[in-house]
Amino acid sequence: MLADFLYNFRHYNFRPQFTIGRDMSSVHQKITRQEFRAIVALASIMFVRMLGLFMILPVFALYAEHLQDVTPFLVGTALGIYGFTQAILQIPFGMLSDKFGRKPIITIGLIIFILGSIVAALSDSIIGVIIGRALQGGGAIAAATIALASDLTREEHRTQAMAIMGTSMGLSFILALAIGPMISHFIGVQGIFWMTAIFGIGAILILHLLVPQPLITRFHRDSESTPALFTKVLSNPELLRLNAGILLLHCSLTSLFVVLPLILNNYVDASRHSQIYLPVLVAAIIVMIPFIIYAEKYRHLKFVFSGAVALLGLSQLGLFYLHDSFLSIIVMLFLFFTAFNVLEASLPSLVSKISPPESKGTAMGFYSTSQFLGTFLGGMGGGYLHHHYGDATVFAFCAALVFIWFLLAITMENPRYLSSHLLNVGVVTKEQALELTEQLRKIPGVAEAIIIIEDGVAYLKVDRKILDDAALDKFSIPEEALS
Repeated sequence: MLADFLYNFRHYNFRPQFTIGRDMSSVHQKITRQEFRAIVALASIMFVRMLGLFMILPVFALYAEHLQDVTPFLVGTALGIYGFTQAILQIPFGMLSDKFGRKPIITIGLIIFILGSIVAALSDSIIGVIIGRALQGGGAIAAATIALASDLTREEHRTQAMAIMGTSMGLSFILALAIGPMISHFIGVQGIFWMTAIFGIGAILILHLLVPQPLITRFHRDSESTPALFTKVLSNPELLRLNAGILLLHCSLTSLFVVLPLILNNYVDASRHSQIYLPVLVAAIIVMIPFIIYAEKYRHLKFVFSGAVALLGLSQLGLFYLHDSFLSIIVMLFLFFTAFNVLEASLPSLVSKISPPESKGTAMGFYSTSQFLGTFLGGMGGGYLHHHYGDATVFAFCAALVFIWFLLAITMENPRYLSSHLLNVGVVTKEQALELTEQLRKIPGVAEAIIIIEDGVAYLKVDRKILDDAALDKFSIPEEALS
């Protein structure tokens, strides 16, 4: 979420690289205005879509009490079901966009999202809302949107583009928790669903009016899933460990919101829950930043990461034992979101560090799938435990899951502090690729290099602290030279 961007800002030296240049002689070094506008437009599409999904989190458990056939289990299912359809469809949607075009597939996904919002808005039963939420998740446009962003940006600016996309989703989460209860007070949760449908229509307009049509649509190994690499990625124990982590993290988050609104309603009117979420989230982000800087600057990522997992578990235990004290709930929520933000920032960075250079897109695809599965399992699991064993059991169960995660975290390998880097090398023969690979590996700071001939791209793992950028730039071919 927002922490993803904050980490990337530090880790990828975001500020000096992301400049908008007019000098066409150095266009391969600076992002163009056209690229910047396309990225912002695509980020806004992700923002409005996720805002509608997230606004339900802090209010739905209270609203659902008035629906027909409601049970706590079905409430949790309604909260998490969009994660299931999102998880199973996002990679296929990305692949379909390679075949049928980015904009048509994204448009279809947004139409499905809009239909799901309308179904949920018109439903007076929990089953109808579940169907609507499943359809919302069925509009799984994330992979196709990222692929379109890759079509519209050059390799050297891909990281910055992904950082902006991550920022948009982070801001949507914070804003959703801040305004969800307030908006629900005035227009109700049904009104939020109608608003979400309008957001979807707005996203379609942005897509077709503000996002340019790419000149060339091609496969991007760094940001899309490669079927030939599925086995390699799924058999990597360190990547599986990280996938399990993001699954458990979002399982804990969704489970929390199955019961938290009900507990807070004992102390504060639902319309004022925003006054709790917003300051807690802002404070958690402020406290989180120094830990992320420390983890990267002094290369203590495993230590900070493991500590955040431990803090997450302690916050769940605190909620289990102290949920009858309003002040204690506030403190535990602050600890929870501090740990959550640190982990949300660290996990994608670890995936990037650990995955082989040519497998990053595939690794991130399965990472995202695990994240959405965690949302689904957290909703269903939290609803089941709340139904049969009460509020506190949800926190105890999440604490037990996080303890297992802590064991996985402290036994993981120390990550190599390497970043992914793409280099456009143009058309080369097999012999030229082998020779060029050896030359790239000799550059200070380049740890791994592999050239995919059909892509015309060198996929590198580099240590940015010692990387000789000038030497690396000599091998880069500007995109305009290829056209």
